[in-house]
Amino acid sequence: MFDPVIEFFERIFNALGRGIGVVISFLLWPFVALAGWYRRRGFLLKAIVGGILVVFVGLYGYFFWQTQVWSGFDPDYPAKREIMAVTPGAQQADGTCAPSAMVSVTSDLIDFNVNENAWISSMILYKAGLFGVDWDHTPFFDNKAAFQRGVNQAIRRTTVEFVDTLGRVRGTSQVDGDLQDARGAMQFDEYTWYLSWPFLPKTPTPSFYRSAIADLAAFNTRLENCSAIYDARTDNLVQFLDRIASDVGSTSAILRDRSENYNGGWFDTRADDRFWFSYGQLYGYYGILKATREDFRDVVAQRNLGQLWDDMDEQLSAALKIQPFIISNGNESGWIMPTHLATMGFYVLRFRSNLVEIRGILDR
Repeated sequence: MFDPVIEFFERIFNALGRGIGVVISFLLWPFVALAGWYRRRGFLLKAIVGGILVVFVGLYGYFFWQTQVWSGFDPDYPAKREIMAVTPGAQQADGTCAPSAMVSVTSDLIDFNVNENAWISSMILYKAGLFGVDWDHTPFFDNKAAFQRGVNQAIRRTTVEFVDTLGRVRGTSQVDGDLQDARGAMQFDEYTWYLSWPFLPKTPTPSFYRSAIADLAAFNTRLENCSAIYDARTDNLVQFLDRIASDVGSTSAILRDRSENYNGGWFDTRADDRFWFSYGQLYGYYGILKATREDFRDVVAQRNLGQLWDDMDEQLSAALKIQPFIISNGNESGWIMPTHLATMGFYVLRFRSNLVEIRGILDR
């Protein structure tokens, strides 16, 4: 009675098996052909080709390791910092002046990006892509790169504010040289390797970012020696929060566009880099804004912003707890595939709302 049904399903599974076998054979054919060609060559040519293959295997092994292992990653890293007790630039009991927590955290984030971890976006194999396809357009090996670029976006925004407002008096005094050098280094292209077309030697991206660490450290040292300016005024804080709100507002628009127009679920190959860029941006701003509260402690106390700032920190902390193994961009009304982009977009908007609320109180 059930024999025809059983035979029907057997035929289906046999056909699927043959189809999968054909696909696998097609994918493996170039490697099988190369192995056959290699076996027929002489010893010298085998040694040369084998050496090249060993180099490529080593490079890809290093690339795989660096993209999968996130050294020093800790969403709760701001809570583990020692909190400064004095406003930056203010003289302390020992005669020195207090350094800036914002400058210190920004420097630590750069160090996390390029020293504790390899800078993925300028690695030669990342630039080469998957058989010429940009890694950002595949589901593989791009999450850490997108996260690092998100952190870098927060760093860039902050270094601009150091130069334009915080490191000078009311924007009319001379620009601080160390801060200007740090800003210039952080604006450098994120994708530069040691060579550029047409194969001219270049200073790679991580070297520029490492120089910014030294510039920021030099500024903080001068600040401790009471020979630099740090202007922690209310209007400077208002401007900084405005710029961050604009920055994350742009990110929210990108998330919304991807979420609304590309409902590919687990198969949306661009959802992961959109998600992790946003995550990295919030990761960077979480630490920077914790430090901002320290640097502007007098302003926060005078305007009674403590509770609002705590709420903003809680929003950022909650957003950084979202760490799905696979990023899905499903339909918001769907019930099988989740919509991680819409969830992240919600937290980004809540964070932006907190910024706008604090800014409104400061502007009264």
